[in-house]
Amino acid sequence: MANRDLEVLNALDKAKTQWYHFTAIIISGMGFFTDAYDLFCITTVTKLLGRLYYYDPATGKPGSLPANVSAAVNGVALCGTLAGQLFFGWLGDKLGRKKVYGMTLLTMVISAIASGLSFGHTAKSVMTTLCFFRFWLGVGIGGDYPLSATIMSEYANKRTRGAFIAAVFAMQGFGILTGGAVSIIVAAAFNKAYHRPSFEENPGLSTAPQADYVWRIILMFGAVPAVLTYYWRLKMPETARYTALVARDSKQAAADMSKVLQVDFLSPDNELNAVTTTTTIAPARAEQFGLFSKEFLRRHGVHLLGTCSCWFLLDIAFYSSNLFQKDIYTAVGWLPAAKTMNAIEEVYRVARAQSLIALCATVPGYWFTVALIDRIGRFAIQLMGFFFMTVFMFALAIPYYHWRGHKCSSGYCGGDHVAFVVMYSFTFFFANFGPNSTTFIVPAEIFPARLRSTCHGISAAAGKAGAIIGAFGFLYAAQSTHASETDEGYPKGIGIKKALLLLGIINALGFLCTFLVPEAKGKSLEEMSGENEEEQDANAGSSKTVPV
Repeated sequence: MANRDLEVLNALDKAKTQWYHFTAIIISGMGFFTDAYDLFCITTVTKLLGRLYYYDPATGKPGSLPANVSAAVNGVALCGTLAGQLFFGWLGDKLGRKKVYGMTLLTMVISAIASGLSFGHTAKSVMTTLCFFRFWLGVGIGGDYPLSATIMSEYANKRTRGAFIAAVFAMQGFGILTGGAVSIIVAAAFNKAYHRPSFEENPGLSTAPQADYVWRIILMFGAVPAVLTYYWRLKMPETARYTALVARDSKQAAADMSKVLQVDFLSPDNELNAVTTTTTIAPARAEQFGLFSKEFLRRHGVHLLGTCSCWFLLDIAFYSSNLFQKDIYTAVGWLPAAKTMNAIEEVYRVARAQSLIALCATVPGYWFTVALIDRIGRFAIQLMGFFFMTVFMFALAIPYYHWRGHKCSSGYCGGDHVAFVVMYSFTFFFANFGPNSTTFIVPAEIFPARLRSTCHGISAAAGKAGAIIGAFGFLYAAQSTHASETDEGYPKGIGIKKALLLLGIINALGFLCTFLVPEAKGKSLEEMSGENEEEQDANAGSSKTVPV
């Protein structure tokens, strides 16, 4: 590695924490705030969509989304996210982080607005256009993962890098919480203005026509935080590590970083000329190994397997739990039966339950990671998180019928619903003070700069493959084992108890896969990725001195 490159990177690693670091956290973090809002706000309105578009008076029950429609509405954004992670991750390494960063945010803004404006009056037309725009919303969200993680890791110094990347990701917690809060406010306002009787009192009048505006407003609000940060994303300079190591322009890297960070680069311009004419020539990009090379497999193959497998297993459990909280809460009786509420009141109650879990468990878990990751390390936090997720999932599943109670006219009675919700909250806490944070952080630290965004995108896409399995699979698996008790249009499943047991086993596998991932605490990105060693080897084999 050329001396000038080393100066730039060492200056970044040793730079004191400055105001721009926090600015970068906010700019990048607002993308994740929007991501979480857009992905999880659908949870609060899916039951409303069923009441609005799929009510059949002959059933005597509130309308609910058919199995295939519910799976599509909940899962299509995850499919788009997977595609966006792979595409924008690759593009971020080819064109640079800055050039691609604004594209992802603009995609999210347009798609969030379009989702709320889903066209048509029939159920089929509305659901089709909703799924279409949520797919593209997912594409934009997916691009945010590798780019935000990579940008933050390349700006940060090695002492606080973990906390900075974790803080970006922690904005997801506030996004989930805001999704619940917006749903509560909108539902409460509409319920007051257009109050209707419960379904069991008057099925025909329980769903106000104005309820169609409720879900649209909630979905469209996701564009607001993205719009607010779009300008600042465009103003961010390219990261010095990309410019120095991939674009091979150390002088420009130093100039870019000097604009936003107070860092000292030791060589003045005249010394730079000396460096470039008397030291070894840096290896050409063509001589560096690529993603599909044997050398990459030797150096980073196990690492990529570890990041992909851990994220894959984590997201099966995490997204199953998040997207279908409402079904679990109803199953154990924490939420009243749908027939005892009108359509808008149900949105309010589902959002309130989701917000309570986010406030008490999800948000604190993220910030515990921020506070402790650079002290106890990524490996310990991920191992601990998977362990306790396994413990609490088994604690919920094995005595499940004790927590649920017996069936009665209002749902389920006699169970210990409070204890169930408390333990369920702990699974969210240790997911976020655990693998949900570390699986995002580690891939941004351990791969070479020229492949960092791509490898993070691949790891994240593996996670979204798990999320898709969770979104589609859990929906069917959690159905009752008795055909008479399944939701309309669903086949028999294995039941909530066995579904929770299965999630516990998946968490245990994540615990084992953690041993494939290296610890990055306190090390520079170049040390973790092996770029120092890689370029020293190349220089040793092909160096030559250019006469002055």
